[in-house]
Amino acid sequence: EVQLVESGGDLVQVGGSLRLSCAASGLNFDDHAIGWFRQAPGKEREAVSCFSSDGATFYADSVKGRFTISSDNAKNTVYLQMNSLKPEDTAIYYCAATFYFCSGSTPLYEYAYWGQGTQVTVSS
Repeated sequence: EVQLVESGGDLVQVGGSLRLSCAASGLNFDDHAIGWFRQAPGKEREAVSCFSSDGATFYADSVKGRFTISSDNAKNTVYLQMNSLKPEDTAIYYCAATFYFCSGSTPLYEYAYWGQGTQVTVSS
């Protein structure tokens, strides 16, 4: 059984940093790309970042230069380091896995596995 469990969400002030974790079980990163998504109230879920074993990475324009995706294969965990946080980064953040390689154009429905989400709130 595949499980993705996010953690690390919190309330943080503008300009602060957070590191989100996505602990994966039942899959390996050689066969799956891992993506981070977010959904703010009243908005559609959007792609934030992804990576895959072929070395491909993707960052949404809104987070480029501020967010960094990384992985620890020994722990089967993917991280999203978020710096210089802004109020517009407030959302529930989800990690997800797809059999496709990382691409900013991979539709959400191609992600077969999803975590339950973790809340990030950036206060001004």
